[in-house]
Amino acid sequence: MSVITVPQAFDEEELYVDIERIFGQALLLKCEGFNFAGSIKLKAAAEMVAAAERDGSLTADSVLVESSSGNLGVALSMIAASKGYRFVCVTDSRCNLATRLMMEALGGEVHVVAGREAGGGLLGARLDHVRRLCARDDRYVWLCQYSNPGNWRAHFRTTAPEIARSFPRLDVLFVGAGTTGTLMGCARYFRNWHRPVRMVAVDTVGSVAFGGDPGRRMIPGLGMSMRPPLLDESYVDEVVRVEEADTIRACRRLARSGFLFGGSTGTVVSGAIGWLERHGTHGLTSVAIAPDLGERYLDTVYQDNWVQDLYGDDPLDAPRRHPQTATSRSSMDSPL
Repeated sequence: MSVITVPQAFDEEELYVDIERIFGQALLLKCEGFNFAGSIKLKAAAEMVAAAERDGSLTADSVLVESSSGNLGVALSMIAASKGYRFVCVTDSRCNLATRLMMEALGGEVHVVAGREAGGGLLGARLDHVRRLCARDDRYVWLCQYSNPGNWRAHFRTTAPEIARSFPRLDVLFVGAGTTGTLMGCARYFRNWHRPVRMVAVDTVGSVAFGGDPGRRMIPGLGMSMRPPLLDESYVDEVVRVEEADTIRACRRLARSGFLFGGSTGTVVSGAIGWLERHGTHGLTSVAIAPDLGERYLDTVYQDNWVQDLYGDDPLDAPRRHPQTATSRSSMDSPL
């Protein structure tokens, strides 16, 4: 029996879903959505808040502020409510309605930025809004998940060791790339592990995190409109880019088997399955990190009208396409 007094004290660490019967490839999903924040972002939020408290930048009079497409905002709203801080989340129109309502229910204040900064997209507009808030009132404390080392340290200290304990013969790890905090924390941990682990980053088409041309991205979570300050590509073996239509296909295929996951998880699963199909890696121990659950996507990814308006009928009934692949290190020979 677990008895807790603060919501961030509970986080299920050892739940994996074997999806081989669904997709025909041996892949285990590490489920990170079973906590009171509903996503892996709880780990980064807790680490960054604790670090700000330790160094004295966060005090009883402070107002936490952060730019977030959703999940980190919920996690910070929850922690702020638990600790008695005021919290302001700066987001944009792609943030799901359910996510905004959840932040507000937890006492968070949500600012939805409608405009776009020249060259910076919606993220640039969000960051500009945060900077204006901080300049106007020195009580505001911006954790800045995009450059805060606590973001990747949280996963170096928790997520990666959890996987290592469960899978001492791990061969391949698939990690979604947004701020790249999860990716960098896990990659740094496994770089010096007792056996080589292939790190495959999963990004969304239209993201410029690993270079390439910017494009429309409507599903919040993964992808960036700028190069992530935390990213060090020397730790990444390969990058797989996934079309949002394939994200929707993967989410709905999982849901038809009773597993309701979020958009970020659908992207990671689509990229991982495509990689495994192409490489024919029978017998490998392969793990993918599933960052979130699906309740917050009921009015988007799982809503037929929303999907049809943005992507047409194709994602609802067409077979899944292979995602694109780009190599970010010299790794064109054997997959392992």
